[in-house]
Amino acid sequence: MQLTGPHGIAYNAINGPTPKSLGNLNDLEKFSASANPLGTNSGNELHNIINTLSNCSNLRELGLGENNFSGLLPHSIANLSKFLSYLDLGENYLFGSIPAGIENILNLQYFAVVDNMFSGSIPESIGKLSKMEQIYMYTNNLSGKIPSSIGNLSQLSILALADNKLEERIPDSLGNCKRLLAIDLSFNNLIGTIPEQIFELSSLSIGLFLVDNQLTGPIPMQIGNLRNLGKLYLSNNKLSGAIPATLSSFQVLELLSLDGNHFEGPIPASLNQLKGIRFLDLSRNNLSGQIPKFLGELRLESLNLSYNMFEGEVPIDGLFKNVSAFSVVGNSKLCGGVEELQLPACPANVLQKKKGLLNNKVIIPVITTSFIVVILLCVATITFRIRRSRREISSALPFQREFPKLSYAELHQATNGFSSDNLIGEGKYGSVFKGILDSTGQTIAVKVLKLQERGGNRSFQAECEALKNIRHRNLVKIITSCSSIDFKRNDFKALVFEFMENGSLDNWLYPECLHEQRGTASLNLIQRLNIAIDVASALDYLHYHCEVAIIHCDLKPSNVLFDGDFCAHVSDFGLAKILLPTTCRSNNQQQSSSTAIGGTIGYVALEYGTGEEISTQGDMYSYGVLLLEMLIGKRPTDYMFNDTLSLSGYTKRFLPDKVLEIVDPQIILEEERHPSGTRQTIIPSTNKLEVCLVSILQIGVLCCAALPGERMNARDVLAELNKIKNVFLGAREQGRQHG
Repeated sequence: MQLTGPHGIAYNAINGPTPKSLGNLNDLEKFSASANPLGTNSGNELHNIINTLSNCSNLRELGLGENNFSGLLPHSIANLSKFLSYLDLGENYLFGSIPAGIENILNLQYFAVVDNMFSGSIPESIGKLSKMEQIYMYTNNLSGKIPSSIGNLSQLSILALADNKLEERIPDSLGNCKRLLAIDLSFNNLIGTIPEQIFELSSLSIGLFLVDNQLTGPIPMQIGNLRNLGKLYLSNNKLSGAIPATLSSFQVLELLSLDGNHFEGPIPASLNQLKGIRFLDLSRNNLSGQIPKFLGELRLESLNLSYNMFEGEVPIDGLFKNVSAFSVVGNSKLCGGVEELQLPACPANVLQKKKGLLNNKVIIPVITTSFIVVILLCVATITFRIRRSRREISSALPFQREFPKLSYAELHQATNGFSSDNLIGEGKYGSVFKGILDSTGQTIAVKVLKLQERGGNRSFQAECEALKNIRHRNLVKIITSCSSIDFKRNDFKALVFEFMENGSLDNWLYPECLHEQRGTASLNLIQRLNIAIDVASALDYLHYHCEVAIIHCDLKPSNVLFDGDFCAHVSDFGLAKILLPTTCRSNNQQQSSSTAIGGTIGYVALEYGTGEEISTQGDMYSYGVLLLEMLIGKRPTDYMFNDTLSLSGYTKRFLPDKVLEIVDPQIILEEERHPSGTRQTIIPSTNKLEVCLVSILQIGVLCCAALPGERMNARDVLAELNKIKNVFLGAREQGRQHG
């Protein structure tokens, strides 16, 4: 018999203690009581249940996970039914060692003690459980070596020992487990080389996960034997040598993560055979040579080649057209690529080899063409001189040479007369209206400047100056400007932007503030992390990759907008300052920069209040506040914050052990809905979620440091957030395959 329902009495609110009469059910085969508060995190409740169920001689399945049980795992576990095949004690508060008597449960096939506090070593006697198929011991404090006796488990398909303190080498004997589908030994202290025997396991199909250990040496060429492998995670070890060309034999590989090692040499040309690959991360190695063009032709959704030693021209076809799909930062010798990368043009000598391939059949037409071009240039020169004066006049007007002209009448018509129904945002210096251009049908956002406000004209000029020469995927794209008069002969100034259909970060963080309810959708952690990366990328560009540094001066959630693909764009440059080099500034310019500071209360850097000059560190303070606000879900002006307690100070009080008490509850709810949040994930979502949150919040706190010199810069923030994202996504990918 079994308790009614497919899950027994699991996932209810049944309180303990379990009645002793349960042991009288001689025919009981299945007792599934997971996710109930049977325990009280004290006493010997589990000891009592195990003793009671020892009398149920036909028991085949026992599920006691998520029950708040604490204490030692009793040795009486060895007295459970000889027919027991399924035992789940995961996500409790059990500690001490795993009893060696576990060997007595000879028919055990599934054993899970995940997310407890077990210490000591894995008993060597586990190798006697010859029918064992799945072992889940991740997220404990287990230490010592992985027992070689596991190699005796010929039926084993899943081995999940991640997130412990296991040491020494990976046992060669794992090569005897010919039915293994997945091995997860990530986040331990394992050393030495990866045994070649593992690469003889043609059964491996779900994945091989060895992230964050101390593994050394090259990847054996035998890795090509894993033809059916779906995911290979070897990140953050000390592996070296070349990337094996035999990886090309992987027929269904979707994810290859080799980042954070010491691999060197070029990317093997044979990898063009990885037709199923979707995610490829080779970042933080010593790889060199040119970036192969074939990478753009693969079915990749994400490619990370950051922080290597690649050189030469970045391809521009396929994947390389979409800067959001790949990263090549930290490769100082790269050139070319799509415009958004902002890389230097490739020098002539880079192309010299190509020129050397020309033969006489090519040279003759080139010379002929050149002669014709010279004649045309002479004609063009005459025309140029005639038109030069008019061009010089027009160049003094913002956007006139590069942007289309739109009249007041066209904007008036596009926005239905600047109707309140079209109003989508309003600030001190401007109102933003949604519009549709009759001429093209394009949806636009029109920012109409409030010229009656003191500083309105200056805001318009500042935004024009800041936006006319900058291009970046995470900055709002300007279409044109309009400086005219309205139908009442009043001055009219407006900026026209691409419409951001998914609104602002402020709307998503505080949907109750919307006039139209957006529904129940909310931002999960990865979305918030992507937003943080997008904004950091924009600041990195403004601070370090423009001709002169641009300081935004008003970074806040309402100035972060989302396009249709939910890519974040920093907007509103009405308070932006161009930071001239010190040698180029006069005393008057310095004074102006230090006193004409606006911004929004709660986001303005502390030093600006004492008359300090603007700086990139000021933007980073605002960024830190925004980052904390995104995760905690409280505005810096919330009633609970005052002169003695800030959002940053509040966060520090709960770091690092109590972050789940202060983060936006929606983050936790969204992660619980994620497919990787199931009971059998190899990497538990709650544990990895907490680690990820702590890392991000620590960055926010550092950015909010009182002294500007102690704050992180945009460059470092961007690098750290990408690392955090890679680790968290890696953990979730592993978990999804075992859910």
